[in-house]
Amino acid sequence: MGLQFAYWAPNVSGGLVISNLPQKTGWSFEDNKRYAQIAEENGFDYVLLQTRFFASYGAEKQLEAAALASALAASTKKLNIITAVLPGLWHPGVIAKIISTIDHISNGRASINIVSGWFKNEFIGYGEPWLDHDERYRRSEEFIQVLRDLWTKETTTFKGDFYRINEAPLKPKPINIPKIFQGGNSKAAREMAGRVSDVYFMNGNSLENLKKQINHVKSLAESNGRNIQFGVNGFVIVRDTEEEAKQVLKDIVLHADKEAVEGFESQVKFAGKASPEGEGMWAESTFEDLVQYNDGFKTGLIGTAEQVADRIIELKKIGVDIVLTGFLHYDEDLKAFGEKVIPLVREKEAKLEGILAN
Repeated sequence: MGLQFAYWAPNVSGGLVISNLPQKTGWSFEDNKRYAQIAEENGFDYVLLQTRFFASYGAEKQLEAAALASALAASTKKLNIITAVLPGLWHPGVIAKIISTIDHISNGRASINIVSGWFKNEFIGYGEPWLDHDERYRRSEEFIQVLRDLWTKETTTFKGDFYRINEAPLKPKPINIPKIFQGGNSKAAREMAGRVSDVYFMNGNSLENLKKQINHVKSLAESNGRNIQFGVNGFVIVRDTEEEAKQVLKDIVLHADKEAVEGFESQVKFAGKASPEGEGMWAESTFEDLVQYNDGFKTGLIGTAEQVADRIIELKKIGVDIVLTGFLHYDEDLKAFGEKVIPLVREKEAKLEGILAN
């Protein structure tokens, strides 16, 4: 199967990097509608809508993911729309209904990304309890179980530690059962992925470290009699020369909003070390890594179109199924990636398959 491509929707202000470098990226509905239409016309398969309720790194304005997903569902024809959701701020029965509705609006193009939560202020700010790290993943797993039951069973009864569902119906059912995505690097996150998720999203990282994650989660899924796909985050800078692309990266970091990055760092380092084994997401991230808040620089999608396409093929070889992209200038870079990089990847995939066939 060919690699699939996703992009982060910039549905929060400030773009995809915590930098004061000017960005040609908007956050409004009209901006996001335009980006979605450009993406589906240029070879992208998915859009991921971020969930954020409070400003955490200078992102002062946020469009709610599910509401925006519904609007984009009516404004697009092919793109699969992934809505990020925070268990604890939503009830799974309500979200099951919302995502099913989006699936009908889009004629079967709805997915969901379960975010177990790292930003404590959002929970305590809304008067919700802030659970210990592994308890957040236990809640997420129950959340997923309830979603699946509501989407597939005539009525659902569920007795868990976090949710009680009593002979609840859900009609209409989704046209297609929505794919369930999740992230997280901790032991609890990986084990949950192996048990219940369809796609495991990884923060940006080296090929070696990504391969270790893939092998581990794949073995966990296989031990549960399941298959799972893998996605990786990568911030993309494609320019005519490698030097130009690397200079853009230097400029982004040089103009980093130091206060905002350090604020984000204090939050995520706490989250990254909150797991019992101290190996959550961001546990090893540097200041430069955190300028792109999901370690997107680490993936190495920076250079000419040819270099970036070659790197993406290396990701495919280690088992990556979906490349989740972010850009500095969405008004220019999203289309350019679709026009210049995706066709090269397709050519290289065809050659790779030909070699393997022989």
